[in-house]
Amino acid sequence: MKIENIKVFGEDCQFHMSELYINGADIADRFSDDVVIDGEDCYAIPGLIDIHFHGCIGHDFCEGTEEAIQIIADYELSEGITSICPATMTLAEEILSKVCIAAKAHENREGAILCGINMEGPFISLAKKGAQNSDFIKKPDAAMFYRLHKLSGEMVRLVALACEEEGAMEFIDEVKNDVSVSLAHTTTDYDTAMTAFSHGAKQVTHLYNAMQPFSHRAPGLVGAACDTEDCMVEIICDGIHIHPCVIRTTFKMFGDDRICLISDSMMATGMPDGNYSLGGQPVKVKGNYATLSDGTIAGSATNLMDCMRTAVSFGIPLESAVKCATMNPAKAIGVFHKYGGLSIGKTANILLLDKDLNIKQIILRGKLVGSGR
Repeated sequence: MKIENIKVFGEDCQFHMSELYINGADIADRFSDDVVIDGEDCYAIPGLIDIHFHGCIGHDFCEGTEEAIQIIADYELSEGITSICPATMTLAEEILSKVCIAAKAHENREGAILCGINMEGPFISLAKKGAQNSDFIKKPDAAMFYRLHKLSGEMVRLVALACEEEGAMEFIDEVKNDVSVSLAHTTTDYDTAMTAFSHGAKQVTHLYNAMQPFSHRAPGLVGAACDTEDCMVEIICDGIHIHPCVIRTTFKMFGDDRICLISDSMMATGMPDGNYSLGGQPVKVKGNYATLSDGTIAGSATNLMDCMRTAVSFGIPLESAVKCATMNPAKAIGVFHKYGGLSIGKTANILLLDKDLNIKQIILRGKLVGSGR
């Protein structure tokens, strides 16, 4: 397959008028069939990668069933998200075990490619639990992590941790070579967070949310992350979780090399307003707001493609927004050798977008699979 007349998002994170060649499932330097697509002056970008979301279209990853995983994967693909690393919740080990077993069994025949698990909880702070279920919060437990990691076929790419909890530094020391530790749902101060990064923590889960605020005398986790040059941070750009000014400021603080756009979407995404659930807790959804009964924000009702568009509407350059929804997430979970770019040898997961960022074509593993919703 050859795609011509397109603005290709290059490895230099700039758009270049060029062509793309696909041979089988991969991007190549030549093509072997007669299929030629006129890109109509569209943007060609890598398929998006959501490394933190819980569900969509009426289903939750923590249902732990093949049906739920496939329905979620199909919806995500239809919205231009070609690779997914869905997040668990703070739940009983028995339930998390079921989720891990289901993820391992998923064969990735159709829909967005399941390329990992984001283990959000149970090793978090009660004081900053957010929409997590306090009944199942545990102290950092490497043995429990490894039991779940093994059940998943070693698919856990990220594990959330409140680094001020007893045993947190020892946990980082033990697991850091097998998973990326992401500081999350935490009351940590700056110094403790810096210690955690020195032990090997590499990421921050949904920056600003479920943590101490960044202030001039107490910079907390936000300040520590900014001061740690190899730390990646997630931000939810749904127009609800973070003010547009803070989104713009975050890009100035961290630069577009270190930010991963995420959706943190829950099962109401792609569904009408109504009553849903997250981690076994009731959630009311109206518009883009998803809240628990006490008003706590419970994830988002926005997919990653819409989050990327929102970032652009807030003034983030398109090139930066694409980078933070493709390349950076791929790097954060260790799959950039296969996904997140359009260089020769990578899997041909490609989106064609018009000038208004509407999806014109979706290509998965080198095959045309649709034109979005």
